[in-house]
Amino acid sequence: MQRAFVHRISQGLVTALAMFIGSQAALADTRTINTLYGEVTVEGQPERVVTLYEGALDSAIAVGVQPIGAVITRGGQHVAGYIQEAAGDIAIVGAPAETNFEAVLALQPDLILATRQTSKEQFELLSQMAPTIVLDVPLFQQDSWQRELKGFARALGREDRADEVIEEVAQRAAEVREKVIAAIPEDQRDTALVRWMPQGPLVMSENLFTATVLASAGFEVEDSDLVKEGRPHSQPLSLENLSLMDQSWVFLATLNEDGREALEAARQSPAFQRLKANVNNQVIPVDGHLWTSASGPLAAMAILDDIEDALPQQP
Repeated sequence: MQRAFVHRISQGLVTALAMFIGSQAALADTRTINTLYGEVTVEGQPERVVTLYEGALDSAIAVGVQPIGAVITRGGQHVAGYIQEAAGDIAIVGAPAETNFEAVLALQPDLILATRQTSKEQFELLSQMAPTIVLDVPLFQQDSWQRELKGFARALGREDRADEVIEEVAQRAAEVREKVIAAIPEDQRDTALVRWMPQGPLVMSENLFTATVLASAGFEVEDSDLVKEGRPHSQPLSLENLSLMDQSWVFLATLNEDGREALEAARQSPAFQRLKANVNNQVIPVDGHLWTSASGPLAAMAILDDIEDALPQQP
C-alpha cells in the first residue's frame, strides 16, 4: 500500500512539474503588442488567425502563417488574385470596412488582425472573441508596410521571419532597379499611377504603398499635387483634364469590368491618344486589386514582377 501511495505521489509530482513547465513555457512565449487602443497580450503560437485587412493577410502568409478567415479585396468577390493560391480555401468574413462579426465568431479565432480604420467600438467587440491587433501605424509613409509586417509578425510569434522577408523584398527591388536604370534614361522614368473608374481616372497618391514600390525600383512617381494630404487618390478627372496625368509612364489599373469598359471607351478619345505614355506605348495595364488596393511583402514582390515585365526588351 505504501508503495502504491508513493507511486501516486510521484505521478502527481510529475504531472504538476509538467504543468509548471508548460505554464512557464507559455509565459515565456507571451508577447505584449502596442496597438492603437492600448497594449494587447498574445500567448503562444496562434493557430486560428482571422485577418480583416488585406495587408494583414499578406503579412501573415509571408511569415508562414495560414489564416482561416479574410475579407474580400476592394471591388472583388474574393481575396486578391495575386494571393488567392497562397490563401487557399479561406473563409470570407466580410469586405473592407464591412466585417461580418457573426462570421468571425463562427471561426472561433485565437487572434484577429484588423485594419487601422477599425473603430474603438468594433475593437472592443472583436476583442471579446480573441486578442485583436489594430496597429498604430500611420498610412501613406514609405515604411508603413514594413512597420505593419513587424507588428503583425510579433503578434503571430514570427518576428524574426519579418526581418528576413523585408530583406528579401529589398534584394528583389534592387535587382529590378538595376534593370530599370539600364532600360530607361533617367529623365524618362517619371510615372503616374492611375486607377480608372467608370466616372473617370483617379490619380493615386505618390505616398501610396505601390508608389513606394515603384520608387524603390527606380521610377519617379508623380501625383501632380492632385491628391490631398492623407488621401489615397485624387478626385476623378474629366477626359479634358487627362493632361494632368501626362507622365512618360502610366501604370493604369482597373478593378472590375465596368472600369475596363470605361477605359476602352476613353482610349478612343483624342485627349487620351495625345498622352506621352500612349504615344510611346508606355501605358501599362495592371491589376487594380494588386496595384491600388493591396499592401504587404507578397504584394511588393508581385508588383516588382509586373514592373520587370513592363520594361523594354534589351538587345
